[in-house]
Amino acid sequence: MDVKIDASWKAYLQSEFAQPYFADLVAFVREEYKTQQVYPPGKLMFNAFDKCPFDQTKVVILGQDPYHGRGQANGLCFSVNDGVSKPPSLINIFKEIQEDLGQPFPVSGNLERWAEQGVLLLNSTLTVREASPGSHQGRGWELFTDAVIKCINDKKEGVVFMLWGRYAQDKGKIIDPKRHFVLKAKHPSPMSANSGGWFGTKHFSQANNYLRGRGLGEISW
Repeated sequence: MDVKIDASWKAYLQSEFAQPYFADLVAFVREEYKTQQVYPPGKLMFNAFDKCPFDQTKVVILGQDPYHGRGQANGLCFSVNDGVSKPPSLINIFKEIQEDLGQPFPVSGNLERWAEQGVLLLNSTLTVREASPGSHQGRGWELFTDAVIKCINDKKEGVVFMLWGRYAQDKGKIIDPKRHFVLKAKHPSPMSANSGGWFGTKHFSQANNYLRGRGLGEISW
């Protein structure tokens, strides 16, 4: 199956695109886009991969579903389009960066600037119906994104994985902590973050220290 995705990722994931489950997933997603309001826009479905090629991937942040509100999702986990109000989880991410690195609070919630530096902003499920969180779960996306994580784990070394919340940590169990740098914390959503375990974790400075130690460029968070 010919999937429109960055060529570097296609080379590693081509066998996955040939799997029966992926054909079923494609049929489901196509029908959803025809009959429902689905996010992100179809052309941004694989935006995380297109903005962060395989060979440039240095950090992986795992999310769950795309945002399900109109105009929010742009194919990068936790990210929203320019001019869109920042969701609470993203606000808490920026607050932690501000405290950790002493940086000013960003004007834009669009995280393309991270992706273009080598941060793969990967949702477990790459599409969702409007106002219906979880509506595209269990259709095959999770199998695909598991394969993506396994590919990074097996084919690269020294990648920083940021696993926030139980869902991401369960999904990241296949990651080998001897090959990669795994950071875990509570989810940055208000209910979780305000109970402790998110603020003060200093994941962003830890990631940069690790990358610098490996002779790789730091991320400008």
